Amino acid sequence: MRYPLMLLCAPALACALEIPQPGPDSRLQADVPVGEITKRVFAESRTFAGTVRDYWVYVPKQYSAEQAANLIVFQDGGGYVKPDGAFRVPVVLDNLIAKNELPPTIAVFVSPGIIPGGKPGAASRSNRSFEYDSLGGRYAKFLVEELLPEALAGLNVTANPACRAVVGTSSGGICAFTVAWERPELFGLVLSSIGSFTDIRGGFAYPALVRSTKDAPKALRVWMQEGESDVNNLFGHWPLSNRDMAGALKFAGYQSHFEMTGGGHSGQAAGALLPQALRWLFVSVKP
Repeated sequence: MRYPLMLLCAPALACALEIPQPGPDSRLQADVPVGEITKRVFAESRTFAGTVRDYWVYVPKQYSAEQAANLIVFQDGGGYVKPDGAFRVPVVLDNLIAKNELPPTIAVFVSPGIIPGGKPGAASRSNRSFEYDSLGGRYAKFLVEELLPEALAGLNVTANPACRAVVGTSSGGICAFTVAWERPELFGLVLSSIGSFTDIRGGFAYPALVRSTKDAPKALRVWMQEGESDVNNLFGHWPLSNRDMAGALKFAGYQSHFEMTGGGHSGQAAGALLPQALRWLFVSVKP
């Protein structure tokens, strides 16, 4: 007996997932008020002595000092703030705020620290992995006690952790989770894209740590995105690690959302999903 030819997705020959594409919210729109972006340099860190870094502050046109604004802090800030990059965060914020899908929200874009060469002509050294991949409260302390007080001086920003997000990609993704994990009273929202929950500096421990809080989960709301073709190397398997992390969050009762997309270790899918992620994170909250 002959059977009709059927196209099936078998485990041995899995159907590739699609890579999301940017929508209208990621593009400049006519008549949408444009926020102001200020670039600054931070070079006086006590926590990461000797480092220098750029950072940017975005203030929406609709901001009023009479009402506290939401806050989002982006790691690897130079990539997120680029007007023609994968994320185009200022454009997305302008559009969502103009449509009242997001309250007025101030964003701080922070670059990882650079340690200048000690002699003339010597190369600088990146401090990114030490800052981002390390577990513990050091980087959160740097943000909370050093950079943010300077970046937000004179601005009225909410103290409600349910209206304060921390965001990152790759090592910045695990860093974003670490900041909120260590300081949930200040940051209740996390957006982690292709996060490095692997054995770079012990990040593979997080799923077990998350599961251990099942009886008393922290007040965190977590959006995660991973690409099915992400990295697999001696440090770990990124797709498996992110699935494990997402499963741990669900098991422990956290408010969480996990998107497995096509693509690999890039910001393409995360950038396209950014408007959706921000809507989900900030749903039904007020400053």
